Amino acid sequence: MKYCLIVLPIFDKKNLLPPFLRDPLVALVGSTCYESLVEDFQLTDTQCLKYALSKALGLGIVFGSAVIKVPQMITIMTRRSVKGLSLVSYYLETYAYIIILAYNIRQQNPFSTYGEVVFIVSQNVLITLMIFWYGRPAGAMQLDKSMAWTLCSNLVAFLSSFFILLLPSWVPYWLLATLYASTIPIILASKIPQIYSNYRHQSTGQLSVFAVLNYFAGTTARVFTTLAEIDDPLMLTGTILASLLNGVLVFQVYLYWNKQPGGSAPSADIGTATVKAD
Repeated sequence: MKYCLIVLPIFDKKNLLPPFLRDPLVALVGSTCYESLVEDFQLTDTQCLKYALSKALGLGIVFGSAVIKVPQMITIMTRRSVKGLSLVSYYLETYAYIIILAYNIRQQNPFSTYGEVVFIVSQNVLITLMIFWYGRPAGAMQLDKSMAWTLCSNLVAFLSSFFILLLPSWVPYWLLATLYASTIPIILASKIPQIYSNYRHQSTGQLSVFAVLNYFAGTTARVFTTLAEIDDPLMLTGTILASLLNGVLVFQVYLYWNKQPGGSAPSADIGTATVKAD
């Protein structure tokens, strides 16, 4: 009996997990859902199960996005080519995600509902600069004043746009909300040039299969997390439409797998001109 009195407190219902596991879980799903799912083992609590699944998916999307475009960058650097990549698409997508990031920060939304945007924006900026660098004529691999100005001015434009959007005195909430609403057609428009380029050349060029598949999986999962955690029809509409267009890109990857470009090689569209990156 004495031994039982010693052992039973160890298995106290309220201390099933050690603090280094319990505290992060409480922070993630909240004390109410933690008690319901872990301590009381109420697997019929659909509301908490839905919320916990949303949080897990959200964190998975965030962590996955940290490397989502790294294969694309490796492909560009390895082949020293940006064939098949649309500069217009990256411009539109990057500025749209800058607006989305600023909107979520100012709305103080949970990081798990938008954290992937931080990594996507950062990687998009790098890829955009790489399109300029590797999209130059063959043999012109030295950094001249013109190229240095192009790279620096684009980087400054991206950064200044983001920080200006964070200032309520410069961009009031109603204007930021309007800009956020505009990101829906912008993101859709950012996919169209890439989809058209793939269709025109019957090839996906240097487009990373890993990035395309992860984009589709991430945006599809984000539909669920938006429904579960945020009552924002604008965010939900944008996420659903982005998932549909990413699905089109996935279909094109399957359709044009290992196919060589038909006619002229796909190229990086810089401005209104088309520059073949050989």
